[in-house]
Amino acid sequence: MKQLLSLAPALLFCVVIEASPAFVPVSSPTSHVYVKAPLQHANMANEILKYINEYRRKKRLPALAMNAVITAEAQKHSENMASNRTDFGHSGFKTRMKRIIPQINGNGSMSENVAYGNMTARQVVEEWLESSMHRENIVGPYNVTGIGIAADRRGALYFTQIFAAN
Repeated sequence: MKQLLSLAPALLFCVVIEASPAFVPVSSPTSHVYVKAPLQHANMANEILKYINEYRRKKRLPALAMNAVITAEAQKHSENMASNRTDFGHSGFKTRMKRIIPQINGNGSMSENVAYGNMTARQVVEEWLESSMHRENIVGPYNVTGIGIAADRRGALYFTQIFAAN
């Protein structure tokens, strides 16, 4: 824990927001994600999903499937935070939600976790699980997710995980 504290990670969460369920389906979830991101970040996103799904299995919850639409939005948000186009946090979450839900035939339930710092995939998930509000999002009634990771000029990582149900 001391090592994690010395890394000075920052975590934020976003609670579930319910939106109108009247949306037209455009696409379905996919397990193949094609997002413009460095390979090591794509591999790290897959590791995060693995640890999240391991935790969900322990809680007798179904695994989350990676979704390309959600991943693209999460990646864009991480890149925006890393490049200071937006503050670290959940700025624009409602806009991301409005873009995602119609494309995944979503039911309107979404949430988001973000983190910042030089952490491994396991450390990010452990930090989120230590926070009751982040953990709520992880065990929420979701079946699809997207994870984006971007580095700033100094190499510090910004993480976004968006959870949704369809």
